[in-house]
Amino acid sequence: MQDSKNIPFNKPYLTGKETIYIQEAAQNGKLSGDGFFTKKCQSFFEEKYGFKKVFLTTSCTDALEMAAILLDIQHDDEVIVPSYTFVSTANAFILRGAKIVFADSNENHPGINEDLLEDLITPNTKAIVVVHYAGIACNMEKIMALSEKYNLFVVEDAAQAIDSYYNNKPLGSIGHLAAFSFHETKNIIAGEGGMLVINDEQFIQRAEIIREKGTNRNKFFRGEVDKYNWVDIGSSFLPSEITAAFLYAQIEAIDIIQQKRLLLWNTYFNELIELEEYGIQFPNIASFATNNAHAFYLICKNADQRDALIKVLKSNDVLSVFHYLSLHNSPYFINKHDGRDLLNADKFSECLIRLPMYYELSTDEIKSKIAPLVRSFFKD
Repeated sequence: MQDSKNIPFNKPYLTGKETIYIQEAAQNGKLSGDGFFTKKCQSFFEEKYGFKKVFLTTSCTDALEMAAILLDIQHDDEVIVPSYTFVSTANAFILRGAKIVFADSNENHPGINEDLLEDLITPNTKAIVVVHYAGIACNMEKIMALSEKYNLFVVEDAAQAIDSYYNNKPLGSIGHLAAFSFHETKNIIAGEGGMLVINDEQFIQRAEIIREKGTNRNKFFRGEVDKYNWVDIGSSFLPSEITAAFLYAQIEAIDIIQQKRLLLWNTYFNELIELEEYGIQFPNIASFATNNAHAFYLICKNADQRDALIKVLKSNDVLSVFHYLSLHNSPYFINKHDGRDLLNADKFSECLIRLPMYYELSTDEIKSKIAPLVRSFFKD
């Protein structure tokens, strides 16, 4: 039973089958990856969500780095990225020499402001990377229309967006490429881990090579060549069977996990929605989007208010956190930014607070402890 006196921000959930499958993987005698459990996981995602091709990776960061290689990003190619995101979203493309052009968030949602993107496109623009923040879809119709108009690639950073949808289409199935995370803070986890989703068939064969250090090793194992060789650039993006075995136990329980997380999210919403009267903003879910209950967050009026709330919660043994700091203002990038004000990204950096969200959190802990603390903070 979770100690009600100490509520962490996150606690990894174990279904109970993780160690059973890890032991089975060990007994199978193949631990290096692309074995029984890797194939089971990949097939699951392809069948459940209609992804054309899935490759498990060691992290979402690695999936994004694979995407940058697949798009053949070259020095001075421009890639449009939201400023309000984790560093991996931009870093994957900077590693290939790209010039990053940061975009602002929407006023009422941390996701990229689709209406401002066209003004950022130049003859050097090669790709748009969208982040489905908190698992809530960006307006993919607008983004894919720009992709078609200007012949651009679209990468969905769907790190937080497993089992979420845009107009009944699974997130990660719409862009040319997509990247997911199975970090321990995500809805389904493998400790670390991720996957690259390929929806454009032209990238499938090369992705297999890039993932195996630039070799055609998989063709050799399938008997398509008599020996394997170094044929392209690549790296070691392949996770072990231990990671895949752990992940398979999680995805077997995905519907149960999602049901509980949605219950918790809705409990937060119902307990706290009255705070709109005090100028507190709540997550905005557009009519075209679904909610996968990855995160429950509030937007405070300013940074001082947000930081004070975090302090009050912590003093009562409830751990809450802020999230991203605007990348255009980061020490690495601030001298490279073109000077545009990205006011909404900065607002979310300064004002957003994430409340505890994990499977074993109880609705009673929200109702009897977390929500009363938050309500009291704003009302007093």
